[in-house]
Order: sequence, then structure tokens, then C-alpha cells
Amino acid sequence: MVSPTYAVNCSILLTDLPLLKRPQAARDAGFDAVEFWWPFSTPVPSDEEVDSFVRAIQDADVQLTGLNFAAGDMPAGDRGILSDAGHVSAFRDNVDVAIGIAESLGTKAFNALYGNRLDAIEGDRQDAIAAENLAIAGRAAEKIGAFVLIEPVSGTPAYPLKTAAEAIAVIDRVKAEHGVDSLRLLADLYHLEVNGDDVGAAIDTYAARIGHVQIADAPGRGEPGTGTLDIDGYLKRLAGHGYRGYVGLEYKATRPDTFDWLPREHRATRAAH
Repeated sequence: MVSPTYAVNCSILLTDLPLLKRPQAARDAGFDAVEFWWPFSTPVPSDEEVDSFVRAIQDADVQLTGLNFAAGDMPAGDRGILSDAGHVSAFRDNVDVAIGIAESLGTKAFNALYGNRLDAIEGDRQDAIAAENLAIAGRAAEKIGAFVLIEPVSGTPAYPLKTAAEAIAVIDRVKAEHGVDSLRLLADLYHLEVNGDDVGAAIDTYAARIGHVQIADAPGRGEPGTGTLDIDGYLKRLAGHGYRGYVGLEYKATRPDTFDWLPREHRATRAAH
């Protein structure tokens, strides 16, 4: 049985520390891989901000496995800007910055949050904008041997992608309309479960198209073992289908030692992509 290879999401975990201290904290906890949501306050940060972020990853000697594209004001409820007509230039400029970071750090996955439905724009228009932007992002990722992730998300009613099938439909549209084949499904087991998707069926149906996996227990979004989601079973199912990528720890800490569920000897092994 292949053991999962974990990456600490340093945007939701270790939040008692300044952001640039978190990669080293993950390393000190025994992990050698991290992932981040967009770690800057604007889609196009200063060169100094980018350099400081890259240096924090390098100094900690961890692999940055995944990076979100800019997603707007997440605390205020935004979940992506790529389907918003008012942010087309910002998104495309952000892609250039993210690709540059990835080239420096060997990052191979970008999470493109789709964006909430907006009252001022027809849904069909938003979907067309999203497809165009995803094609541009996908081509840019392809040039560095990377891929773009499409994620179903829970907890935000205005976010239109709730199930694996809905995310796959977006991926299929971008390929059909734009000829871009570097988009993959981000299977966040927590989001799928909370949204009422059939997690096992989604794994069986789309395993070959899954580019990344994230976990949190449900209900509650805490550490594995704090809820009733069969995380171990689903990870074994994924492995049985040949998934060998990273498993992102994207849960909320509920206790001082948030990693105590995972023996230290299982925390640091590089995944094969």
C-alpha cells in the first residue's frame, strides 16, 4: 500500500505565525512540502514581496507543491476572480506573477478558484470569461510542465461549482473550446462531502483526471479523526486508482498540536508526479 505524501496548507494552518515563518514551522514539524492560497494582498505584488516569499520557501527547504491564483478578498467571501469581467486584466497579470514564482520554486499546480456568481453579470457570460481565462492560465502552466486545478467549494452559496462533475464540465469546456488540456480536478474531500457529492463515486469516475487532493474532516473541517469522513478509506481508494500526488492538509486546527494525528515518520516523503 502506497502511503500518502502530505503538504501543509500554510494559509489555513500555522496561522498563529507570520505567513513567511510558516514554511519553516512546517519543516520543523517534519514536513517537506507546503502549499499556499495566494499569499499577497494584491494580484500583482511588488518584486520585494515576491522575493521574500520565494526566499522563505527556499530557506525552509520545503517544496511549494501548489499555489492559488489570486482569489479576491477571501475573508469577505470572494472565491476567485477569473469569471469576473471587471478583473480580466488583474487575473491575467496575476497568472504571469504566479508562473514566475512557480518557475523559481518548481511548483507544478495552480488552483484557479472559479469565482462567485455576480448579480451584475449573466451566468453564461461569466462562464465564457472563465473559460477564456482558464485557457490562458492553462497554456502558461503547460509551458513550465504544470497544470491548473478546478475546485468544487462548499460554504459559499454563490460559488457555482459544488460537485466533481461540475468542475469536470468546466475542464471539458476549456479543452473543447480552446484546445487546452492542462486542467485537472482538485478533489477536496471535505468540500465534496459537505456539498453532498458521492465522494467514492467521484474518485472512481474521475481518478485519472485528479491533479491534487486536499483533506479535512467533516463535519467541522478539523483534523482527520475529529469528524466522521472516511479519509483513510478514500485515500486508499485514490491510491488504488494510481494517484501518487500530494495530499494537501487544508483543515482548521482544533488543538495545540494540530499534527498529532500523523506520526512524524509519515510526514516527509516527496511525492512523484
